[in-house]
Amino acid sequence: MTEQRGKVYLVGAGPGDIAYLTVKAYGLLLSAEVLVYDALVDAELLQCVPPDCLKLNVGKRGGQPSTPQADINNLLVKYCQQGKQVVRLKSGDPFIFGRCTSEIEALKLAGCNFEVIPGISSALAAPLLAGIPLTDPVMSRCFAVFSAHEPDALDWEALSRIETLVILMGGQHLAEILHRLVRQGRARSTPIAIIRWAGTPKQEIWVGTLENILEQTSGTTLSPVVIVIGEVVGLRNYLQPEKISLENFPVDNASHPETMHTNLPLSPSSSHPLTDKTILVTRAAGQSSQFTQILASFGANVIEMPTLEIGPPSSWEDLDHAIANLSDFHWLILTSTNGVDYFFERLLAQGKDARTLTGIKIAVVGEKTAQSLNQRCLQPDFIPSNFVADSLVENFPEELTGKKVLFPRVESGGREVLVKEFTAKGAEVIEVAAYQSCCPTSVPPSAELALQSGNFDVITFASSKTVQFFSQLAEKIFSENSQDNKSSVVTDALEGICIASIGPQTSKTCRSLFGRVDVEAEEYTLDGLTQALIKWATNHET
Repeated sequence: MTEQRGKVYLVGAGPGDIAYLTVKAYGLLLSAEVLVYDALVDAELLQCVPPDCLKLNVGKRGGQPSTPQADINNLLVKYCQQGKQVVRLKSGDPFIFGRCTSEIEALKLAGCNFEVIPGISSALAAPLLAGIPLTDPVMSRCFAVFSAHEPDALDWEALSRIETLVILMGGQHLAEILHRLVRQGRARSTPIAIIRWAGTPKQEIWVGTLENILEQTSGTTLSPVVIVIGEVVGLRNYLQPEKISLENFPVDNASHPETMHTNLPLSPSSSHPLTDKTILVTRAAGQSSQFTQILASFGANVIEMPTLEIGPPSSWEDLDHAIANLSDFHWLILTSTNGVDYFFERLLAQGKDARTLTGIKIAVVGEKTAQSLNQRCLQPDFIPSNFVADSLVENFPEELTGKKVLFPRVESGGREVLVKEFTAKGAEVIEVAAYQSCCPTSVPPSAELALQSGNFDVITFASSKTVQFFSQLAEKIFSENSQDNKSSVVTDALEGICIASIGPQTSKTCRSLFGRVDVEAEEYTLDGLTQALIKWATNHET
């Protein structure tokens, strides 16, 4: 018996956003060895595959160059026979205008193992996401889905009698569709909705009638679109959630640090003030991207670019020595969650636990730092009311003369001002490297493509280090294509892009490297930065 040498999964990617990908499809992407994908597949999905996965873009978008179907069939067979796990990723559902038949026939002929994984079709998702029900007890007892790619091949007389029509691939033939339906007796006042880029932050919706919709969409490229025709379109006004305003999220103008906590809702049932905005988010590699979720919930198309890697220091010697002599210290100062994590991990590695800190007071900076300490069943003895590290000494609760202070911190580029101020007040500060922040060695393809094309509206920075390391990574990317001064090329590449900073220290670094900052959070948190971006987007619309 011949041993099976691989398998091909024909996977539906859904209408766009990764949120609408099935769990099974996501699992297959995580282990794919070869990815053969269509042009309409969201770029975020391409980041789910392993780094060594071979990714092949075969196009398949109307009006644009595509790989011939026969060649796609051969690719699937070739890599399957090499023993690879191949994911053939198709927009929507593979069996709805997905041309699966040809691919399956080729696989069966070659004796290749395959499986079809359903996806959410845009024919069903787009109307729902636009607030349009396809059925209604009175207005729509049935609906039909069809492709208008070849209008002459359709029975327009029969279609005109169906209460609700859902049309795919009809953008180029909109005028012909309207003409055919009206000619067959459909009223010119019949409601129609055109939904472009359904299920993505770029989603746009036009609503009108068969008589006036062409006027509304004149000069617009209607691809990819889903067209809905029928009285149910009129229900959209009654089924949409209420709009929200920025007043729902008041900004506290008090001074706060550049921290990463957030209280904003992750799934607001509201309008999407950041719709049509593509935001490049710089962040620490390997850390959960809560900020990305927040921005996406407000409609933004987010591209993540890790610009910071956190790891152990080059040597544990100084920290180990300090831990061995903890009883000599009066205070332990922790200014970040990384400092908390690495300090206590090393404490445990030395066979000690929190009981070793008996008699030592702990001061922390930042709400997240305090929360990290709380998770270890410890309460800080002091946390500045405004959370700012540089004002820690000014508000310190006791006289510092003669006090010995342990300060586990980042190995390089930490808070020198804090150390100088403690020392000036008479304290003996012992600085020890607890962790190190480094610049990543590579950039995700989606972020690199965005940088090279300039196809984004905003770039966000949440710390000075992310600014510095972004500049280094960008210089490396542009140096491959330009002999000009690297820093100048990066600055030029950001021309017309909104540079958004979480607070004054980050803004200072932005101005140093890029010459400007366009948006700065009033509250130095992710809440504040989100607020600032929403205000910026609102002002640019008016």
